[in-house]
Amino acid sequence: MEQANLVIIGAGPAGIATAVEAKEVGIENVILLEKKGHICDTVVSLYHEGKRVDPVYRKVKVEPLGKLSFETECREEFLERMKKVVEDHKLDIRYWNEAQKIKILEDSFIVQTGGELEVKAPIVVVAIGVFGKPVKPSYPIPKEIKNKVFFALPKEPLKGKKILVVGGGDTAAETACFLSNDNSVDLSYRREKFFRINPTNMCSLEGCCDAGKINLLMGTDIEGLEGKGDRILVHFKDGKGQEYDAVFYCLGGMTPRTFLEGVGVEFEGNKPKIDEYGETNIPRLFLVGDLALLKGSIMAAFNTGKKTIDGIVKKYKDVVGLTT
Repeated sequence: MEQANLVIIGAGPAGIATAVEAKEVGIENVILLEKKGHICDTVVSLYHEGKRVDPVYRKVKVEPLGKLSFETECREEFLERMKKVVEDHKLDIRYWNEAQKIKILEDSFIVQTGGELEVKAPIVVVAIGVFGKPVKPSYPIPKEIKNKVFFALPKEPLKGKKILVVGGGDTAAETACFLSNDNSVDLSYRREKFFRINPTNMCSLEGCCDAGKINLLMGTDIEGLEGKGDRILVHFKDGKGQEYDAVFYCLGGMTPRTFLEGVGVEFEGNKPKIDEYGETNIPRLFLVGDLALLKGSIMAAFNTGKKTIDGIVKKYKDVVGLTT
């Protein structure tokens, strides 16, 4: 079993920001646990090549509170920036170690991972993104077509396919526009009009529609899927059916509530109970990033790391080995 002053679960933007802020105030022996073999998995997995990353959320630019900040840049530039942050600050990231259980002791926690690592620390910060588990439809997906149903863009690009994208938010719009460059795309949304797409993505979507690259299926709801030869037959609730080569679901992510409730974290509705520093009802267990915000920009996620470290310094300075 390893010992640490601080364990951070997740090496995405919020987790990395928390580790950087911890080092800035002098907290040593900080370990980050990451389930993948790389940092920022949400950006790597869900952002297509060249996708814009910016500090603006719902038309409001979030100003940085801590050491990390950035201006609008593409996915690849952002990932390179974050790799450099990790290198410059010599962050101790343990890859392929997904946290599976947190044991609560009297004065500390033991975090157990799927990589057979156990780390004991007095303070734990959970920085798991809500997109770790994509929301799936309520109807089952038949086994024979699962390799044609996607919840993120695949590594190998699709070309010359008939594709259905399902969803009404920014991710659905961006995915549809990206896929429409090399494929015929329908976008299905259960409402009659969009209301969650930002102006930039709406403009891009309208341009693709005007160019005949995307066909909108507004006010449509899906009843189920079935295999038909080497294609997918999509059954809509109005009784119509349509065949596709692939279906992409962009329904958003969900908070890993089961994991948190298993530790004893209390919720108010869909939101975990936390204070201004991100501390839960369990003393010395903090939440940052998507778990603290539910929705927000990467810059806002950076800021939660700063706030949490401020709280740790204020309330638990001696616990993490700070004497001044």
